[in-house]
Amino acid sequence: MASTLPSSSAFPADFVWGVAAAAPQIEGAAHEDGKGESVWDRFARQPGKVHGGDTLDVACDHYHRFEEDFALMRALGIKNYRLSLAWPRILPSGDGEVNQAGLDFYRRLFAAMKANGITPWVTLFHWDLPQALEDRGGWGSRVTVEAFARYADTVVAAFRDDVKHWITLNEIRCFTTLAYERCTKAPGRKVSAAELNQTYHHALLCHGHGVRAVRQLGGPGAQVGLTDNSDICIPVTEIPADIAAARAWFAQRNDFLLGAIHRGSYSPEYLVQCGADAPRVEAGDFALISAPTDFLGLNLYTGTFVRAGRGGVVEELPLPTNYPKADSRWLDLIPQVMYWGTRLAFESYGARPIYVTENGCGYNHEPVVNGEVLDLHRRDFLRGHLRELERAVRDGVPVAGYFLWSFMDNFEWEDGYERRFGIVHVDYATQKRTPKLSARYYAEVIARNAIV
Repeated sequence: MASTLPSSSAFPADFVWGVAAAAPQIEGAAHEDGKGESVWDRFARQPGKVHGGDTLDVACDHYHRFEEDFALMRALGIKNYRLSLAWPRILPSGDGEVNQAGLDFYRRLFAAMKANGITPWVTLFHWDLPQALEDRGGWGSRVTVEAFARYADTVVAAFRDDVKHWITLNEIRCFTTLAYERCTKAPGRKVSAAELNQTYHHALLCHGHGVRAVRQLGGPGAQVGLTDNSDICIPVTEIPADIAAARAWFAQRNDFLLGAIHRGSYSPEYLVQCGADAPRVEAGDFALISAPTDFLGLNLYTGTFVRAGRGGVVEELPLPTNYPKADSRWLDLIPQVMYWGTRLAFESYGARPIYVTENGCGYNHEPVVNGEVLDLHRRDFLRGHLRELERAVRDGVPVAGYFLWSFMDNFEWEDGYERRFGIVHVDYATQKRTPKLSARYYAEVIARNAIV
């Protein structure tokens, strides 16, 4: 006789379970209904920049298939969806005339989400800067800050009745350091150290404008926060000395963003480090940057092991060559990032509540066989990482939700369509969606509010 064993869980009854995706990675329709060119539309057409010469033109065709996608979310029991709005779909030139067709598309999208019982968590900016703004200086120019302020005002006012959870920016490091220093992400333009530091400052100002827009125009109950891909470390042993080393490492690596927001200034140490390349700060900047938020979002993927060395020096430990990793070269599989990422953000900056706004793994070859994708590696990744998140909750870290990256396979930036992060398989030739084993597993976690 079959029996069902009860599941215990440290997750609160109101814990938010969701999935995440981003407009440029899934929507397609890159040149339809008045949408302007983004930096990624341009970057993807430069030879050698994106694997296989892949573009964002069609992606997952979510622009035309969102009703099908939301019906699938509902079937899996997914009730929270973190998405982004495409800035160049709404303001094609970044700060010029509003494209009504873009606003109308998102109205239809939000209506379909509501019909399927799905709550939107909307990111204002997920890397798709209008190319017209890049042509005028991009993130190195305050023109972009002024344009973002108008964009934020436009969309928050337009969707105040549809959206109550807003995220200002996604992963500042990726559209600054990786775009303007390492040149692996759009626009792939190398700048000086001083110009790079200025991109950070302008991004922080845009975060502040996002908060301001939600406070002024978001209506009753609207909440807003930032999503950061903080650098995360793990103490090799959980003894006081190594934990102190981890705290020092975390602060040193993240203070120029999270500390600046929390404190309302750059630290003296950061300014000394920058020297003559320190960002230019104008009167009133930090009053905007440090405006209180309602939550912190963390995108948690991988980390660095540290320990206390001689003389109080923090040692970073290199991973051996055979340390397990996903097919993404940067994605070493370190589940403890869930525990230490959330704990260190809480202890260092008092962030509460915290939402894990992304966590997932990418692999290249996940074929559909007999109607199934048996992605046991992703199921194991998910279960192991959720165990560490559960531990954080049990230890009093104020984690209020988890969004799995990603709902479906999509355009994975410079890796194109080779890299698959989704719990739903996408056949890019036919656009057929097939839920993977991991989707069925995650559906059970959501239904039980517990790790199974």
